[in-house]
Amino acid sequence: MSFTGKYELQSHENFEPFMKALGLPDDQIQKGKDIKSISEIVQDGKKFKFTVTTGSKVLSNEFTIGEESEMEMPGGEKVKAVVHMEGDNRLVANMKGLKSVTELNGDIITSTLTFGDLSYKRISKRI
Repeated sequence: MSFTGKYELQSHENFEPFMKALGLPDDQIQKGKDIKSISEIVQDGKKFKFTVTTGSKVLSNEFTIGEESEMEMPGGEKVKAVVHMEGDNRLVANMKGLKSVTELNGDIITSTLTFGDLSYKRISKRI
């Protein structure tokens, strides 16, 4: 199953408390909470490029499954992480206390970020 495509955010849960816990400033949280972000994923075998555009903010990460890569956290901090694939439709990474699980089911991509006991869930649809 290929992740390649563009996905538009349909809904998200727990955005504000999660971003606050990560240390994002209130003005950024307020700007980001109502914007429909677009995620673009390019998959070439085990190589991935994720680009998330939210208004004027662009977050881009490139990685190869099973290899250490530098990743940018939602707050802008750069950390080292290894992304693993579970099955053929699930990507899992742990970045400095933040666990990211991205799962593709048909045209729906669900991303769940967990930090401590807080979780943030994003549901996006292929466009």
